[in-house]
Amino acid sequence: MTSVIFMGTPDFSVPVLQRVIADGYEVKAVVTQPDRPVGRKKVLTPPPVKKEALNHQIKVIQPEKLTGSAELEEIIDLDADLIITAAFGQLLPKKLLDAPKLGCINVHASLLPELRGGAPIHHAIIRGYDQSGITIMYMAEKLDAGDIISQRTVPISDEDHVGTLHDKLSKAGADLLSETLPLLIEGKAARTEQDHDKATYAWNIKREEEKIDWNRPGKEVFNQIRGLYPWPTAYTIFRDKPLKIQGAKLSKGTGAPGEVISVTDEGITFATADDQAVLVTELQPSGKKKMAAADFLRGSDVKTGEKAQYE
Repeated sequence: MTSVIFMGTPDFSVPVLQRVIADGYEVKAVVTQPDRPVGRKKVLTPPPVKKEALNHQIKVIQPEKLTGSAELEEIIDLDADLIITAAFGQLLPKKLLDAPKLGCINVHASLLPELRGGAPIHHAIIRGYDQSGITIMYMAEKLDAGDIISQRTVPISDEDHVGTLHDKLSKAGADLLSETLPLLIEGKAARTEQDHDKATYAWNIKREEEKIDWNRPGKEVFNQIRGLYPWPTAYTIFRDKPLKIQGAKLSKGTGAPGEVISVTDEGITFATADDQAVLVTELQPSGKKKMAAADFLRGSDVKTGEKAQYE
């Protein structure tokens, strides 16, 4: 039986780990990030992958940093045949990359060499891509630059947001890994070098990227909103307070960028830099819960001509 060490942290990784277990591989350990404080009350919370591992009585290792750590030596001493990573959150040092006889492979949520980095799902939508996918690759010391073993395309529709695309890609990753592992173990898997000249990057989202600039075309604003939902969420400044925008549709209409050009039972329509306006259907006022725009309007006398701010 092929033995593996699985390395992953967020929800994306859980179906991948579940499939490795279901396919009958010996999971010697799961390596994940340390427990972190979560929420306003800062409750110390284990990563989703840790919870799944404990459900299966699998050993859990949680290094703050792998390089030079005692945990690194512990992982190497387990002498697994293969290391599988999926959104682990740390680069693997060369000493670990060289340890397993079958190598170290990664399940990455993009069609490499496009969108290397930690937020490929967000950036695929923000940039208006009509497809993304999964790449299973051999790991290298450089970020997401290893040789490709297999890939699978996943289409993106205008109805998709980060949450829906995340779930599609997570399942596709589990499926593709299940198909790829037997070929890898038998020595029949493909190995294709990436075209590094075509590499693009999807760095983790910064706070300033969450703020809506209404001076951009409507389609770009719409893609930003769905490319940040349900986390971390796009926002605008309205009536001098942050207003999170969690649901939107493209509409038609013109006005000064950020101007309210329509108020209906469906929501609030804001003008952008072109004739594609954005109809906000779900939002979260500062200090309140998420709500339908229609509910917000019942308690707020929003009028056409008001403006969301950017500066």
